[in-house]
Amino acid sequence: MTDTPWTQLEKRQPQSLIDLFKSDKDRVEKMTIQLSGLRFDLSKTHLGSIVLGQFEKLAADMELDGLKAALFSGSAINVTEGRAAEHPAERGNGDANSVAHARALQDRMRGLVEAIDAGFMGDIQHILHIGIGGSALGPKLLVDALGRDGARYDVKVVSNVDGAALTEAVKNMDPHKTIVAVASKTFTTTETLLNATSAMEWMREGGVADPYAQFVALTAYPDKAIEWGIDESRILPFNEAVGGRYSLWCSIGFPVALGLGWSVYAELLEGADAMDRHFRDAPMLENAPTMAAFADLYYAQTKSCQTRAVFAYDERLRLLPDYLQQLEMESNGKSVTADGVPLGRNSAPVTWGGVGTDAQHAVFQLLHQGTHLIPVEFIASKTPGHDFDTAHHETLLVNCFAQGAALMAGQQSDDFARNYVGNRPSTTILLDDVTPSTVGALIAFYEHRTFVNAALLGINPFDQFGVELGKQIAKSITDNGPSGFDPSTTALIEAALGEI
Repeated sequence: MTDTPWTQLEKRQPQSLIDLFKSDKDRVEKMTIQLSGLRFDLSKTHLGSIVLGQFEKLAADMELDGLKAALFSGSAINVTEGRAAEHPAERGNGDANSVAHARALQDRMRGLVEAIDAGFMGDIQHILHIGIGGSALGPKLLVDALGRDGARYDVKVVSNVDGAALTEAVKNMDPHKTIVAVASKTFTTTETLLNATSAMEWMREGGVADPYAQFVALTAYPDKAIEWGIDESRILPFNEAVGGRYSLWCSIGFPVALGLGWSVYAELLEGADAMDRHFRDAPMLENAPTMAAFADLYYAQTKSCQTRAVFAYDERLRLLPDYLQQLEMESNGKSVTADGVPLGRNSAPVTWGGVGTDAQHAVFQLLHQGTHLIPVEFIASKTPGHDFDTAHHETLLVNCFAQGAALMAGQQSDDFARNYVGNRPSTTILLDDVTPSTVGALIAFYEHRTFVNAALLGINPFDQFGVELGKQIAKSITDNGPSGFDPSTTALIEAALGEI
């Protein structure tokens, strides 16, 4: 069998984490990358000089540099759908025409934000943002993280088609003082349009004479929004080559720009732009997204780690694990390469996580003493998001750092129930503060990390055909009833819905 970087990685038995530190007094410095108000500490991973050398060979074999150039040039890197992936152009990094087009559409969005602020749509106090998947997760994360103190409007994000979600969102809203932003790339998404129709009915029942006048559409297909009834002046288009889970940088970010202010949105873009430039230009072993992807691949591919855990030790970032689930698992949860041949190895691990210190009292038992090896990522901020006693933040950070230390060092005991094996990997991302700039850089970091993971596996991270089959079957049930399905599905439909 041909000896490849993958086989070399799989054959290698690495030093323990403790030994890696003992053998290199400068390990922390070498394995820490700082930029844009973020500190990435990868020293508690099993990446050593030999392993990194093998990853460099793998990156060369898989033409990572060429794929990065294609991403930033606007080439049709999404090969299965025959189009580019132009989210970096929204931040100013990409094909010159795409960047200019993005700027023009951002100017259009800014104009609508300023018009609403000036009273163009009446006395507005609330924003109801309706979307699903990437059209909801990004705005929801950003409003929650950045809008706790300085929100200019009350913003609620609804994604679930369960009417209880919409009921909860609108219960304290005045329909006469509410803008409804409908976010759908194609403007055909069943769940989103059903929620939008129900929001329209809620406005009518609340006495709004012309609900359409309070609707804004965020879409790559403006004609569909016009057909639905929204006036062209309140349609904010975006480039079709911007994928849903990469779309908070375009008009999908409208509730952020309006709810928190244009300066916040601009700073978010600037933070992401800085990370784009770092990813594009920094040498491989000084490149934060690339090094983090090397660690991901090491554990998923050579140690068969099926999951990766992310814990935000900051309440403002509590929705980050949810956001990353879609970004990473929808992008790289594939079983074939971009060429359509079987992958032949593990793809993306399951991304999961929670909020520290809550998670310590819920799932960390398994992380420390369970039989599964699970790489852990800690995200924290040097600056607290509150004015209470500093003991709160000190306790939070001490717990965060202690967990990483404990996972690595372990503790031997003759009492097996109290034995900690240690040598369990973690990374830590420390923000100076949770600001639009650092959050923008952080999200862009995760996007590029996901891209490198895909590139080194030969995966196309920009399609998501795996979500289509269930939708097709749901439509078939709605259109044709329960006939033609397996006995279990048929029985469930009949038990719950009777005849459709």
